[in-house]
Amino acid sequence: MSLAILHSRASVGVDAPPVTVEVHLGPGLPGFAIVGLPEKAVQESKDRVRGALVNSAFDVPQWKVTVNLAPADLPKEGGRFDLPIAIGILAASGQIDGRGLDGLELLGELALSGALRPVRGTLPAALATRAAGRQLVVPPDNAAEAALVRNLAVLPATHLLEVCAHLTGERPIAPYAPVCQPAGAGPVPDLADVRGQAHAKRALAIAAAGAHSLLMVGPPGTGKSMLAARLPGILPPLSEAEALETAAVASLATGTFDSRVFYRRPFRAPHHTASAVALVGGSGNPRPGEISLAHNGVLFLDELPEFDRRVLEVLREPIETGRILVSRAARQAEFPARFQLVAAMNPCPCGYHGDTRGQPCNCTPDQIARYRGRVSGPLLDRLDMQIEVPAVPPALLDATDRQGAEASDTVRGRVSAARQRQLLRQGRPNAELRPAELDRHCPLAPAARALLHQAVERLRLSARAYHRVLRLARTIADLDEIDAIGVTQVAEAVGYRRLDRGQR
Repeated sequence: MSLAILHSRASVGVDAPPVTVEVHLGPGLPGFAIVGLPEKAVQESKDRVRGALVNSAFDVPQWKVTVNLAPADLPKEGGRFDLPIAIGILAASGQIDGRGLDGLELLGELALSGALRPVRGTLPAALATRAAGRQLVVPPDNAAEAALVRNLAVLPATHLLEVCAHLTGERPIAPYAPVCQPAGAGPVPDLADVRGQAHAKRALAIAAAGAHSLLMVGPPGTGKSMLAARLPGILPPLSEAEALETAAVASLATGTFDSRVFYRRPFRAPHHTASAVALVGGSGNPRPGEISLAHNGVLFLDELPEFDRRVLEVLREPIETGRILVSRAARQAEFPARFQLVAAMNPCPCGYHGDTRGQPCNCTPDQIARYRGRVSGPLLDRLDMQIEVPAVPPALLDATDRQGAEASDTVRGRVSAARQRQLLRQGRPNAELRPAELDRHCPLAPAARALLHQAVERLRLSARAYHRVLRLARTIADLDEIDAIGVTQVAEAVGYRRLDRGQR
C-alpha cells in the first residue's frame, strides 16, 4: 500500500494529545516533506529517519514521501515522531506488514544507526495510551517510567529492527515487567535529628496534617532549614494517582523519571537568585517550573526576603488555585502546582534581632522594616502559619541527649490519621477547604467564635486570614481527634499568625 496510518502522542503541558502520523508515497520527484506544524527538530526527522533506514538495510523509497502529523494546528516538537515516521515509510512501501499498527502507539527518537533514544514526557503519553486501549512502544530508557501506569502493555525496543520484527511476528517484543517499589522507599531525614524546637516541631506536624503553608523566622543556625527538609518525611504517603501526577510533571522537565522515587513526595529548594520563569515555568515551549516540580510535595524558599519581590509575587495565584497557566505568544500550557510552601527568613538583615543568645544586632529600625517589607502583605496574608524559631540552648545540642525527640515515623502516624479524618469528612486537606465549606466542616463553640472575632479585630486580620485561621484550627482539632473546634484550638491557631501586618 502507498498509505500508512500510525498513532503517536504530542506533548502539551501535562497532556499528551493524540497525533495521527499519515505517511503517503506518491508519484513525482523523490522528496521528503513533513507537514502538520512541525518545529525544527521535527523537520530534521527526515534526515535521521533516512539514515536509520539505510543503516538498518531497508530501502529508502524513491518516491515523493509526504508525512502528515494531524491535527495540523497542533504544534509538534522534539524527536518523538522519528519511530512512527520510519515505520510508516516501511509500511507504506510494503517492506513490512502494517496490519498490526492500529493497536500500537509509538514514541522514540532514532539514531542514524537505527537505535532508539529516549524522549521527554513519556508518562503523560502512557496514561493517554492506556485510556485509548492501545499498547505503547518506547525506547528501553523510557520503559520503567511508562510501566508505572498499571494495565498498560509497554513494549521496550532498542532498535528499529526490533519493532519491525515485532510487527511481522518474527520476534514479538515481551511487555516490560515493572519492579514494584514500596511507598516511601529510600532514606529520608529524620525529625529526631533536630534538637529542641518543640514549638516548631508542633507547627511542622500541624502543617503536614492539613497541608498548610509555613513561614519560619529566626536567627541563623536555629534549625529552620533542617526542619523544612524533614517535612516530606512526616507527610502522608502519596496515593497512586498523586504519584502519577507528580511523576508526569517530572518527566516533562527532566526527560526521564526515576521510578525508585515514585511514591516519595518531592522537595524542591530553589536558590534565592532564581528567576520568575525558573519558579513558575516558561521558555518558548513551556516547561514546568519549580512550583510544578513541587506538586504534591514541598517547595522550600530559604532566605525569603532575598528573593526578588517580583519573583515572590508570582506565587500568589498558584498558592490559591493549585494551577499555573504559562502563556507565550505562540502557545499556552497549564501545569499543576498544588505545593506546600515552606519559607524561612532571618528577623533582620544581620540576622540577630531579638537573639536570645545575646548576639548584638546592628540593624536600625528602618533597615529592619525595609528588610521585612520585601515580603509583601498579600503574600504574607496567604501563609497559614508564621512562627518564630529561636536559638537552641547549648544543653540541648548534646548529640547524646535524644530525650523526648520523636522520630519522623511516629509523627507521620499522627499526621496520617489526622489527614485521613479530613479525607473521609470532606475529601480534601483542610488547607484546600473552600469558604463555602467552612461553616459545615469547621463548627465553632460560642466561646471559640468570640475569641476568633476578638483576634480578627485586634490583629486586623483580613477575610482571607480569618478563613486560614479557621482551617488551621480545624487541623489542630483533627490532630487532637476532636470534632468541634474549641477555645484551645482557636487560641493555638491564632498564635501562629504572629507576623501579620498588625505585628510586623
